Amino acid sequence: YVPEGAKPGDSLDVFIYLDSEDYLIATTEKPFATAGCFAALRVRDVNRIGAFLDWGLPKDLLLPYGEQRKNRKARKGDLVVVYIYLDESSERIVASTRLSRFIDKGPAPFQQGDAVKLLVTDHTDIGYVALINNRYSGVIYDNDAYRELVHGEQLDGYIKQVRPDGKINLVLQKPGYGKVEGIAADILKRLEEEGGYMAVNDRSSPKLIASLFGVSKKSFKMGVGSLYKQRLITIEERGIRLNSNDT
Repeated sequence: YVPEGAKPGDSLDVFIYLDSEDYLIATTEKPFATAGCFAALRVRDVNRIGAFLDWGLPKDLLLPYGEQRKNRKARKGDLVVVYIYLDESSERIVASTRLSRFIDKGPAPFQQGDAVKLLVTDHTDIGYVALINNRYSGVIYDNDAYRELVHGEQLDGYIKQVRPDGKINLVLQKPGYGKVEGIAADILKRLEEEGGYMAVNDRSSPKLIASLFGVSKKSFKMGVGSLYKQRLITIEERGIRLNSNDT
């Protein structure tokens, strides 16, 4: 693990951890994530101690049974979202799927429309739970998720609202009319390609809209509304129609 050409006095960036025989090891290999981070990692094996995760180093990362959620034990091949930390009693780096203990519960410094990085951790009756910027937690309601999200998926998102109780609502597209121009342009282009008419409108199902345009129904309606106000389209009972140039 020593870079070619290294010589005494050189400075190297290394990662330090205990190997399987409890020797302190320094390596120039970089793990997928380090202590103090949340990450989605694949389970390589499971035994009586716990699950062992692939984190990019020769020695797998231990996810002890005591650090797993009771209703979701890790199985070989699973992708699990964990928090990685240094266990003070054993001085080993370990993982935990009991994420709520490590999420920042303090006031979040976000404003509506802020762009954030998301990591999907769960799906509930109301929507998807996601980690925000490796620190906070929020919810993407099902009607704001225009497609099915996957456990452990990392994606870009936006702050929809920071509620008075401190909970955070998220969306996958910028709230308000910040995205309308791009979506409206996509709708207009697609109408031109389809000969000026498409059998879809603001009453169509979110699934159909997502399959055609890859956006939520709310964003689609904003785009259609913008085109309608500019008199570029007509909204009909079963679809939308491109207006002629002399309209």
